[in-house]
Amino acid sequence: MVEPLPFLDFLGDYATGVTQALYFVVSFIVVYLVGRATVVPIAGRFLDRRELDQHAKKPLLKLTKFGVVFVAVAVAFGLADYGNFLTSLATIAAAATLAIGFALQDVIANFVAGVFIYTDKPFKIGDWVEWDDGTYGGIVEDIGLRVTRVRTFDNELLTVPNSQLTDGVIKNPVEGEKLRLKFDFGIGYDDDIEKATQIIVEEAENHAGIMDNPAPSVRLTELGDSSVGLQSRIWIANPSRADYVKTRGEYVTAVKERFDAEGIDIPYPNRTLSGGMELTNIEAVAEPAND
Repeated sequence: MVEPLPFLDFLGDYATGVTQALYFVVSFIVVYLVGRATVVPIAGRFLDRRELDQHAKKPLLKLTKFGVVFVAVAVAFGLADYGNFLTSLATIAAAATLAIGFALQDVIANFVAGVFIYTDKPFKIGDWVEWDDGTYGGIVEDIGLRVTRVRTFDNELLTVPNSQLTDGVIKNPVEGEKLRLKFDFGIGYDDDIEKATQIIVEEAENHAGIMDNPAPSVRLTELGDSSVGLQSRIWIANPSRADYVKTRGEYVTAVKERFDAEGIDIPYPNRTLSGGMELTNIEAVAEPAND
C-alpha cells in the first residue's frame, strides 16, 4: 500500500487552514456589517426615545459597537470551526474577568451606577442636585460612565463616583420645572396676624419672578417664646440656583420693608435676668491703700 506523501499532507492542511481563514474573515465581515446596519441604529433610536443628551449617548453607542464586534468574532470562530481555540479563549477570558472583577470592584460598581443614571435619568446636565442629606450640592456639568462632575455654588468642581449618587437619596429640586420656596417670618404677639399675612401675600404677588398659580400662601406655624411664626410658601418657574437665591432675597427684603412701614415688629429673642447681688466687706474695699 502506498502511503501519502508528506507534501500532500501539507497541502491538505494548508488548504484546510486557508478555507477556515476565509470562512472566518467572510463570516466576521458579514455579521459585523449586519450588526452595524441593524443593531447600532436600533440602539440609537432607543436612546433617542429615552431623550438622552449627546454626551450620554456616545459611551452607550460605543458599548453597543463593541458588543457587535464581540458577537461577530464569536460567530466567525464557530463557522470557521475554531472550536478548540474558542473554548480556550473563553476559559482565559473567564479567568481574566474574575481577576479583574475582584481588583476593580469599585470601578465596576461606579460603571453600573453610571448605566443606571443614564437609564433612570434622576438628573441631567445642567440640573441643580443635592445629596448626602444636603451636605453636597451644585450644578451637574458632566455625566460619565464612572464619575459625575458637579460644580458647587462656591465654584468648586466635585468629581463624584456614580455609586454615591445611586446608593442614597438624591434631591433634584428643579426636576418639575418649578420650585416651592418656604420662609418663616416672625412677628410680635401684639401685632395683627391678618395684616401681616396680607402683606406677605401681596409682596409675593407683586414680585415678577413668583408664580400666581400655585398661589402664594401663608400658614401660622409656631408660637415661639418671643414671636409668632408665619410661614410663607411661594413658587418660582424654571428655577436655577441663582434665580432661587435672588428671588428669595428680593422677596424677603420687600416684606421686611413693608413690615417696617406698617409698624409690624420682627422681634428678636431676649432674656430677662432676675435675682440679686450682695457685696460684703465694703469698708475694706473703700479704704485707700497705705502709702
